[in-house]
Amino acid sequence: MWFLAALVIPCLLMLLFARVTYNRYIALLLTVALLVASYAKGYTDELHEIVADIASTIAGFLLAGRMLDNLKK
Repeated sequence: MWFLAALVIPCLLMLLFARVTYNRYIALLLTVALLVASYAKGYTDELHEIVADIASTIAGFLLAGRMLDNLKK
């Protein structure tokens, strides 16, 4: 269950933050800050969940770029 959340939630956070800030780099910074805070608190301790978080964040970064390009047109 946590693995599926790790695949979906960072991507959705990237899209949400990019939509609010209109900047995908700030959205990336905010998403990474939340992920690091959750790692520091001990919510994620398995390597495959961390890799899923990173992959989902990268996918969200790419989708946010497309979304922002469409908003500018």
